[in-house]
Amino acid sequence: MKLPGRAAILFVLLGPIGCAVISRSPLSVRGFGAAGDGRTKDTAAFQKALDACAAESGREVRVPAGDYLIGSLELKSHTTLRLEKGAHLLGSPDLEDYPVIKVRWEGKWIEGHRGLIYAANASHVGIVGPGKISGNPALGGRQLPRRPVLLEPINCTNVWLEGFSTEHRSMWSVHPTYCENVVAKNLTIRSTGGNGDGIDVDSCKHVRIESCDIDTGDDCIALKSGRGMEGYRAARPTEDVLISNCTLGDSIFACIGIGSETSGGIRGVRIEHCRFTHARSFAIYIKSNTGRGAFIQDISARDLEVATAPNGFLRVNLLNSGIRDPEPVAGEEGIPSAKNFSFRDVKVNCGTLVEATLISPQKPLAGFSLVNVSGACKKAIALANITGAELRDIHVTGYEGTFLARTNVQGVGLDEAK
Repeated sequence: MKLPGRAAILFVLLGPIGCAVISRSPLSVRGFGAAGDGRTKDTAAFQKALDACAAESGREVRVPAGDYLIGSLELKSHTTLRLEKGAHLLGSPDLEDYPVIKVRWEGKWIEGHRGLIYAANASHVGIVGPGKISGNPALGGRQLPRRPVLLEPINCTNVWLEGFSTEHRSMWSVHPTYCENVVAKNLTIRSTGGNGDGIDVDSCKHVRIESCDIDTGDDCIALKSGRGMEGYRAARPTEDVLISNCTLGDSIFACIGIGSETSGGIRGVRIEHCRFTHARSFAIYIKSNTGRGAFIQDISARDLEVATAPNGFLRVNLLNSGIRDPEPVAGEEGIPSAKNFSFRDVKVNCGTLVEATLISPQKPLAGFSLVNVSGACKKAIALANITGAELRDIHVTGYEGTFLARTNVQGVGLDEAK
């Protein structure tokens, strides 16, 4: 993972110690009046403890076992919230407990309710487990103002999330936006219902998602960077992302979605040593739309196991996925460019192995490799408008029809593939 400067390197090596140098005893939310009975709203007590921690910049906030009913909280710089075993944060059912601010939502900055745990323009903030965070199921869905996500750092640096579990319904769980140096490690994320994404990385750089167990209603992990001219002008890509050693399952859409909000660009994504237990559509879906512009490049995946994916392992659709923006990037500039997609060492049990046909002939995908794939699929490979393709060591059974359907594809191993 590429991280600039010595401080960032120390942060990744030392973990939450980088969030708040623990030289004195931690502060307990109980000492600030938190009841932890699941009925009394403990928002004010938590915020007092967090503010005291930020003022002293050298302690952490400890949450002992108990059920804590809270509204939106704000983490400030050099603050770590430690959820001890048996500690359970419960989101309030009252929307007025989540102030309305500007938030990024489906690629646009709009009015929306603040996340249950929120940070803005902060550095060295963290949440560590082994406790649990639950959103209120009554507050999910696609409604305006946007409903509250669980965790939402905005324009923050050095964000550390480790060792806790979350539960939510019909709303995103973790949504870093405009952040740099983000680590999500050993998280257990559960959600149900449409719109119930796990981790949505939005115009962030230097992100590591490691050893997470994510089973969601919608995308387990989604990478985004804005939509239409608004995102294109901002030019804030999502870049340098490592997803490793994760177990992913999805009930409605894809396990890993790259796009479709890609107007700031997405590059430098590595997916390694991951297991896809089930995907309603595709294990990996790379998607965009005309009018997005920008780029998707340098996407690599290796050592993957796809247990069940009825639609398929991989789909690439760069022409018509997602919402059309009212102010699109015009003309040929609005056609997203794509290059260097690599997938190797993959075991599959899926519908279609690869469907990569919705790519503009004006901007072909430059560089696509599929190497060392084994298992079973119902359909094999369909490619269109690709240069620099490489197919090698593909050994799958059970498919019907043509193994390789191709239109305007150049590369090596195409005639030998069977």
